[in-house]
Amino acid sequence: MNRTLKRYTLLLIAIYAGIISFAQTEDAFLKKHFSRLRENIPDAQKLIIIDSVKKILSDYSVSDSVFKHRFTDLRFLGQITSPDSLVKLLSWNLVLTDGANRYYCFFIKRNDKVSSPSSLFIEGEYREEPPEKNKVYSAEDWYGSLYYDLRPFISSGRKNYILLGLDYGNSLVTRKIIETLYFDEHGLPHFGADCLSDGKSLSKRAIFEYSSSAVMSLKFESDSLIVFDHLSPFSPDLKGNYQFYGPDFSFDAYLLRNGIWYFKPDIDIKNRKK
Repeated sequence: MNRTLKRYTLLLIAIYAGIISFAQTEDAFLKKHFSRLRENIPDAQKLIIIDSVKKILSDYSVSDSVFKHRFTDLRFLGQITSPDSLVKLLSWNLVLTDGANRYYCFFIKRNDKVSSPSSLFIEGEYREEPPEKNKVYSAEDWYGSLYYDLRPFISSGRKNYILLGLDYGNSLVTRKIIETLYFDEHGLPHFGADCLSDGKSLSKRAIFEYSSSAVMSLKFESDSLIVFDHLSPFSPDLKGNYQFYGPDFSFDAYLLRNGIWYFKPDIDIKNRKK
């Protein structure tokens, strides 16, 4: 190995070691902070801890390693990266003493013009009324959700993303959300694109509300297929009272075709590949 190549190799090793060391330090601090957030301490102390978490993740979100690194054993931090490796989301929530939920999320996007990614931090809180199906939300009025999966798709020549989210709501009702996301020319996120069809009209998102004691499955079966539990009231006289809704052992789906996600009711999951 010649001297120049050796120096270059040693430099790469030093940089890599520095990244690992930096990430391990962040990992240790975040584990400590998230552990403290689950303790029985006053809300004021929890909000101070949240500020520390935000500071750590703010620096991390614009680092060169953010798309290469993943924190380990951080149960309460959601970390998802799009299959095209262009978008990464870091999200978590905080339950206050009165039961109110607050949501926090970093939207991280690769930047073609510079090496460092762009990052935007947004926060929201639980609202009694669910998000509107046909409203475009921005970072300023985001309703709040824990996103756990996303996939890119093209609609009308524009790249969009479809997100799967969870809103713990209150002690009685939980929500799951299928959200559509796109970025404007400034890299800012906008929630809501007319890409979900019920066969008659288009909507920007789908919201499911059900009993907090129930468990609803909502997941991607492929990049073009979302399968989920159909929700029904526990008895006919409870129709419209979502704290008494749950899965009824049938399944519905959204299927992507030509840039639109079409609703497909009562699918046979055994033959869903067909």
